[in-house]
Amino acid sequence: MSGFRDYFSSTAAIAAAMLACGVAVAHADDDDGHSQRHGYKHVLLISVDGMHAVDLKRWVESRPGGNFAQLTGKGVVYPNAYTTAPSDSYPGMLAQVTGATPKGGDLFYDDSYDRTEYPAKAFYTSQGLNDPGCVSPAGTELTNFEALDKTFDYSSGLVADYTAGGTLGQVYTQLDPDHMQRKLVNGQCVPAFPHDYVRTNTIFEVIKQAGRRTAWSDKHPAYEDLAGPSGKGLDELFTPEINSQDTIDTGAQPGDDYTTSYTGVRSYDSLKVKAVLNWIDGYDGTRTQRQPVPAIFGMNFQAVSVGQKLAKAGHADSDKSLVGGYADANATPGNALTLQFQFVDDALGKFVNELKAQNLYDSTLIIVSAKHGQSPINLADRVAISDALYSKAPGFGANGFEICDDEALVWLSPELQQATNPATGNPYYADAKAYILAHAADLHIQKLLDRDELTKLYEDPFHNSRVPDFIAITDHGVICTGGSKLAEHGGFSKDDRNVLLLVSSYRIKHARTNEETTFTTQIAPTILRALDLDPRSLQAVREEGVEALKLNEDAERF
Repeated sequence: MSGFRDYFSSTAAIAAAMLACGVAVAHADDDDGHSQRHGYKHVLLISVDGMHAVDLKRWVESRPGGNFAQLTGKGVVYPNAYTTAPSDSYPGMLAQVTGATPKGGDLFYDDSYDRTEYPAKAFYTSQGLNDPGCVSPAGTELTNFEALDKTFDYSSGLVADYTAGGTLGQVYTQLDPDHMQRKLVNGQCVPAFPHDYVRTNTIFEVIKQAGRRTAWSDKHPAYEDLAGPSGKGLDELFTPEINSQDTIDTGAQPGDDYTTSYTGVRSYDSLKVKAVLNWIDGYDGTRTQRQPVPAIFGMNFQAVSVGQKLAKAGHADSDKSLVGGYADANATPGNALTLQFQFVDDALGKFVNELKAQNLYDSTLIIVSAKHGQSPINLADRVAISDALYSKAPGFGANGFEICDDEALVWLSPELQQATNPATGNPYYADAKAYILAHAADLHIQKLLDRDELTKLYEDPFHNSRVPDFIAITDHGVICTGGSKLAEHGGFSKDDRNVLLLVSSYRIKHARTNEETTFTTQIAPTILRALDLDPRSLQAVREEGVEALKLNEDAERF
C-alpha cells in the first residue's frame, strides 16, 4: 500500500518549495529586466472538482477527437500536479486564486472551526432559544456552505431552491447574516462574512484594482470568500446553491438536492455553464445587462465529483442501470462517471466555440484544474467507518468539533485545550492524543499529526485560532460514512491530491507535457503573469514564494 510517507512528503514539499524559491522567479520580467508582455486580455479558469490527472490522460487517449484532447493539443499538461493538503474544496479553490496553502490562507475546510468566534444567531433561534449573542466560552463550527443561505432549513438541512432566496449574480441577496458565525468587534457582536476568514489577497482583488472586470461561478453563495479580505474583489459571483431542492428535473422527489442524481448535478452545472457563456458574450451571468467581458472568469463543475461519489442512479435519473465510481484500479470510469466526463467535455467545447465566435479565443488563456481529487479510485480499497470516537476524546467537551471525510480534523474545546485534566493530572491535550492513538486501529489512522507537526506545516494550534489540534491521516481508501457513498476527498493521499492541470492557448502550437511536480497554488501567479500584472501583488507569492507555472522543464514560464 502506498503510505503516508509518500503522500505526506509531497505535502511537506509544498512548504519546502515555497521557502526555497525566491520571489524573483515570480516576476513578470526577463532576467535582463525587460518586461515580458504576454498580451492575454482574458483568462478562463475551470475547476473540474474530483478530476484526477489520470482521468485526463485516460479520457484524452480514449477520445482523441474530444474537447479535452483539443485543449491538450494546444496546451501544457502537468501530470504531477497536486492540490492542497487538506484537499477540501474551500482551501483547494483558494489555492488557485490566492497562491496560498492552508499555511498562509489559514482555511482548512468549508466546515471547520474557529476558537475565537461564536455561533450564529439562527443557531439559537432555529431551536426556539433566545439568542445570547457573543457570550463565553468562545469557539464555534464555521459553516461556510449552504447553511449561510437565506432559505436554508435547519430542520431538513436543505435550501428551498437554487436561488437560495435571492437573485443569482447578486450574492448578498442570497446570504443571510443571521446564519453566519459571529465575532466581537469593538465590543459588538457582528456576523463574520465568508471573506472575513480569508487572510491573503486574491487574484480577483488584484485584477479588479487594475480596472478590469472579474466574475466567478461556484456551488454555494458562501464562495463569497473568493472576493478576498476586502470583500470587493468580485464584480459578479454567480452561485446557484447545489444543496437545494431539485426543482429542475422531472422525477426529483422532495428532499432531493442536485447531488442525489447524475442528471440533477448536470442540470445544476448547466446553470453555471450558461453564466460563463453569457460572460463571453458580453453580458452578466443572467444575460440581463450588458457588461464588459471579464478579464478573469470561470466556474467549477460538480458533475464529475458526484459521478465518483454517488453509488447508483437517483430519482431524477431515467436510466436506473447507472452506477457511480470507477470500474477498476486503472481509473476506468463506470457508465455514470463516463456520462459526467462527457458532459464536462461538451461544455468545454461550448466555451471554446463561443470564445471563437466572439473573436476572443486568441486573447484568452484557458486553465483547467480541480479543487480536489477523490479517494479511493479503486473501489476495492473502500473502507467505510464511523468517526464517532473522535468526539469522545478527553478535552473535546461540549465545545469541541471534528470533521471527517477521508481524514479527520479535530478541535478540542478551546477552554480545555491547554487546561489540566483533573481526572488524570495530565494536560487534556496529552490525554486526547493518547486516546486517539489508542483507537488508531478502530479509526484506521495511519499517521496522527499533533501540535509539533502541525506547527511545522501550518501554525501552532495553541496560538492560531483555526489550526486543528489534530489531523488524523487515515489508511488509503477509508471514508467516514454510514451510507453508500463510494469515495470522498479532503485527505492527503495521491487519489485526493493528484489532480488534472492543463493550460491551453492558441499560441501553444503543439502538445506539451511538463513532468515536474507542480501545485495548484501556481495557478494564481500564472494568471496574473498572463494578464501582464505583477504576481508579487499576491501576498502568497511574497510570503510563500509561489512560482508561476513553467511551460516546460527548461524554466520557460507563462
